[in-house]
Amino acid sequence: MHGKKILPVIPILILLVTLVCACQAEAPSGAGGQGSVPEESAREEAASGESTEEVSGEESAPQGETMIYAHIGDNTLTIRPENNSSAEAFVALLQEGDVTIDMHEYGGFEKVGPLGTTLPTNDENITTQPGDVILYQGDQITIYYDTNTWNFTRLGRVQGMTKDEIRAALGEGDPTVVFSLQEGKESRS
Repeated sequence: MHGKKILPVIPILILLVTLVCACQAEAPSGAGGQGSVPEESAREEAASGESTEEVSGEESAPQGETMIYAHIGDNTLTIRPENNSSAEAFVALLQEGDVTIDMHEYGGFEKVGPLGTTLPTNDENITTQPGDVILYQGDQITIYYDTNTWNFTRLGRVQGMTKDEIRAALGEGDPTVVFSLQEGKESRS
């Protein structure tokens, strides 16, 4: 007799659990989780080709964190190094002194130039984002202002700048970029 009363309740409970789970998956989260308004806006802007949204992380570094600076004329890009042996080797190279690279436009999405030495690689198939700083073939540095997919090693990411700001900082033509661990021009040698 008790079995007959419980049987019709089970499908209702399953339906309620399913609805609650579906509602939680659709609810915006403050941390930018699935279904969040900022994430949806970013997808809409990407689809429309607009690029005013900040494409890279926070500009201020936590106390004690090493940052890399790319000086291009009067512009400075702040780069948060990736957590890999390639980025560690690049930082170690910069501890010996600034590295100047004559970069060239390539493909309408990046500036690339020879490093003058070889660093260890941690290549993986990735799609770059504007602001990615990439080690290519172990001996070339690339700064992306648009996307590309290939086997690369990410060295770091430009902080606090939009796609358009990164593109403008890199300028037209072939810039000379001075990579340094010093933020200000007066500190460079």
